[in-house]
Amino acid sequence: MNSKVFMVVRILLGLFVLIFGLNKFFHFIPMGEMPEAVMGYFGALSSTHTLTLVALVEVLTGVALIFNKYGALMSLILMSVSVCAVLFHATMAPEGIGPALGLLILNVLALVGYKDRYKDLLRA
Repeated sequence: MNSKVFMVVRILLGLFVLIFGLNKFFHFIPMGEMPEAVMGYFGALSSTHTLTLVALVEVLTGVALIFNKYGALMSLILMSVSVCAVLFHATMAPEGIGPALGLLILNVLALVGYKDRYKDLLRA
């Protein structure tokens, strides 16, 4: 991947997860009405502090990607959040799947950009 394209992908992904991670702490993006099943799901995640952990991962990943420090590691960790976001929207709130798919695509592109950092992990 071209280094300038990778830099744009890395910074876009970093800003994306930083903003949504901070939103979980400060609630500056309005959520709108949610179905009862979604409210129950988020209630369970909140009561177990899972949303706080996800927000922390997003904020740390955003900062790491923007400053290009530990980005390869944080992109791997963020992949679990990306896949869960897409699965959540595919099953419970399909009207909001666009940003989740954008997150997943940017995350995959970041992993491709960092592929040279993973080559030792993939040796048999």
